Amino acid sequence: MAKKKQPDGNIVARNRKARHNYFIEDNIEAGLVLVGTEVKSLRAGRASIEEAYAAEQDGELFLVNAYIPEYQAGRQEQHETRRPRKLLLRKREMAKLARAVSRDGMTIVPLAVYFNERGIAKADLGIAKGKRQHDKRATSKDRDWKRQQARIMRGKG
Repeated sequence: MAKKKQPDGNIVARNRKARHNYFIEDNIEAGLVLVGTEVKSLRAGRASIEEAYAAEQDGELFLVNAYIPEYQAGRQEQHETRRPRKLLLRKREMAKLARAVSRDGMTIVPLAVYFNERGIAKADLGIAKGKRQHDKRATSKDRDWKRQQARIMRGKG
């Protein structure tokens, strides 16, 4: 499968802790089924996917525990803020995710929610494996060393 390009500047919500808590093995772009007030609230930039994950229910994939607040200018018909939202994927992509999750310790984590160039809400999903504490320390140590190397190179060059 071809590597998907990273979302551009229309990012609404980003899961910053995902790369700290998980090893991201692969990315998949999925569409989101939303109601009108959810789209308006997303366009206002007030959403959080820090605690969200994707889960399979009845052969379909849902984004669970994503927080999209109520749209203040909306009428009385508001959406639930933490309802499961259906993810739109091709059958081949669903099968790939099902195989990945069936392996030991793998999960599907949303990395970003954004609007593509056509104005359609998309979710960037990562197939992830959880990090242990010593893995997190090693990642932090490597990042600090690379930052220090860049400082040294800038000073000499």
